[in-house]
Amino acid sequence: MFKIGYRTAKTALGTTIAIMLAEFLQLENYPSAGIITILCIQVTKKKSLKSSWARFLACSIAMVFSFVFFEGITYHPLIIGLLLLLFIPTTVIVKATEGIVTSTVVIFHLYSEGNITFELIGNELLLVTIGIGIALIMNLYMPSVESKLKNYQEEIEHNLANIFKEIELYLLEKDRKWDGLEITKTAQLIDEAKTLAFRDVENHFLRHENTYYHYFKMREKQFEIIERVIPMITSIHIAIDQSRIIADFIHELRLNIHPGNTAQRFLMQLLEMRKEIEGMELPNTREEFEARAALFHFLKEMENYLVVKSQFKGMEV
Repeated sequence: MFKIGYRTAKTALGTTIAIMLAEFLQLENYPSAGIITILCIQVTKKKSLKSSWARFLACSIAMVFSFVFFEGITYHPLIIGLLLLLFIPTTVIVKATEGIVTSTVVIFHLYSEGNITFELIGNELLLVTIGIGIALIMNLYMPSVESKLKNYQEEIEHNLANIFKEIELYLLEKDRKWDGLEITKTAQLIDEAKTLAFRDVENHFLRHENTYYHYFKMREKQFEIIERVIPMITSIHIAIDQSRIIADFIHELRLNIHPGNTAQRFLMQLLEMRKEIEGMELPNTREEFEARAALFHFLKEMENYLVVKSQFKGMEV
């Protein structure tokens, strides 16, 4: 079984309406209105508006070029090539390259008629206007992605909690076996979530930012820190008292992974814990020294992890 997406449905409906309207108005080459609609329906409202403007501008320039070259020189295939040599760079200069394909259709229409009249120009302008207009109307509807973003948030937090759980258990047991699947999965989830959140921003003309997008960017920075600390933890092969203290801290931290901002509380706890560890008896062996050095480095990275969260204004839990 195959699934029909909302964009496919909008494209099919919009194309049908555009062609029917152009045919009702008895326009020449009326199916072209449907082609323009197909080209203008994009994944976001902003992209659709940008694409529509580029196509309208390119088509308008194409009509001017066509009149100058065909009426000013002659109707010949070589002239089409000459026209395109100058027309395409012009669309690049005015940042209307998306409209090249659409405008070439207009150029061929004018060429095939062999005589450019005001009626013919009006016909082409109506085709372009109908195609673009129907596409913009179709793109007014964009399904809400709020629930999907929420699901991404919860799944990412669940994975982060599992990763911290493995760190906590390794600090206590040292012989943990972990496949690390959460690492790969979390990286993928964050990339997908950021893409979806950015698309949501593009679907709102008056909104230039998205709380979810900032949230996923924050988690991305935190995840980069987590990827750095895992080798530090796995390099510790002996049990020391400091490991148990830090494991308790990680335990509480993982139980409080949520979109709210409690980073300041944990930063204070980390500071107190560091003072406690610094006041403990000095290591007696090289292995203990290396283990404690790795743990101090780990705590520094955890401080960075919490600072990243503290800079995020937070979301409702």
